[in-house]
Amino acid sequence: MEATKVGIREFRAGMAEFIASSTPVAVTRHGQTIGYFIPTHVQDVADVASLKKAGKKLDRLLAAKSIDVEAVVADFKAARKRANAPKKPASAVV
Repeated sequence: MEATKVGIREFRAGMAEFIASSTPVAVTRHGQTIGYFIPTHVQDVADVASLKKAGKKLDRLLAAKSIDVEAVVADFKAARKRANAPKKPASAVV
């Protein structure tokens, strides 16, 4: 498969289109090829399948331990809020 040649500025400007495409791109600067971009859409299907499998396993583990998902989410949100809370300045010792 022949790669489409584009300049680096054109590549940056059209990044979204190149990512969505299935055609490799030869990126050039001053007419010289400096690299290749090869979209990898095939992995997306495998990644989604792996994520779904992991989600099902997590659901089974949580059910086996009788863990309430909503309680875990609430705990996570509370911990995140505490971590992001502004820190009180230390008192000056005289």
